Amino acid sequence: MKKVRLQKFLADAGLMSRRAAEAEIAAGRVSVNGHPAEIGMQVDPAEDLVTYRGKRVAFAKREHVYIMMNKPRGYLCSTEDDRGRKCVTDLLDGVQARVYPVGRLDLISEGLLLLTDDGELKNRLTHPSYSLPKIYRVKVSGEVSDEQLALLGSALVIDGYKIRPVDVLRGESDESGTVLKMTLKEGRNRQIRKMCEQAGLTVKRLSRVSIGNLKLDGLPVGKWRHLESHEVEYLYKATKERKNV
Repeated sequence: MKKVRLQKFLADAGLMSRRAAEAEIAAGRVSVNGHPAEIGMQVDPAEDLVTYRGKRVAFAKREHVYIMMNKPRGYLCSTEDDRGRKCVTDLLDGVQARVYPVGRLDLISEGLLLLTDDGELKNRLTHPSYSLPKIYRVKVSGEVSDEQLALLGSALVIDGYKIRPVDVLRGESDESGTVLKMTLKEGRNRQIRKMCEQAGLTVKRLSRVSIGNLKLDGLPVGKWRHLESHEVEYLYKATKERKNV
């Protein structure tokens, strides 16, 4: 069998992304044939013994699984929870692969969520330097003034970090509140909620409606589907070149 870089071997085995593999190798947690591994070394999947944290890594080159879900409110973007709360993977009846959420929507947020066992693509989609835009529909209480709208679109400081400006459009408004369309190219922890808090706005409902060109397109809440091959290809192409940050 043809030799492959150790980072790719670990990613293809479904353990982690290549970037995460580099960190684990550098930390001395990976061995090849009983010796500490080095970043960039090549291994023969059929001949070499690769261990991670003392356990053998079985090479099983397989087709990765890519899933789009319309996440409901009340579900954690996790595979398990020590407090017994519901997780998005609980909704994946019939999926045998161990897939992981790509990025996060908090417990009371909803909308488009990707899950995969492809560590390389997961890393690309969550790393801020790839800048794949994500669009959110945000319902806030009351009206939104021009000053509040301008503040939301500025380079706010969230948790000590100066965020990249967000594209914000004001939509329909009635007695129940105002709808905002917000386009983010990075995703800090609870970023939209913290932005709205700084602007004096209360979020009533938050839903992600697209990631790049991928949209829910009528996928019911709580349901999921496999991505088409052209959609996976699009995600790889869209994250091929890193953007300046």
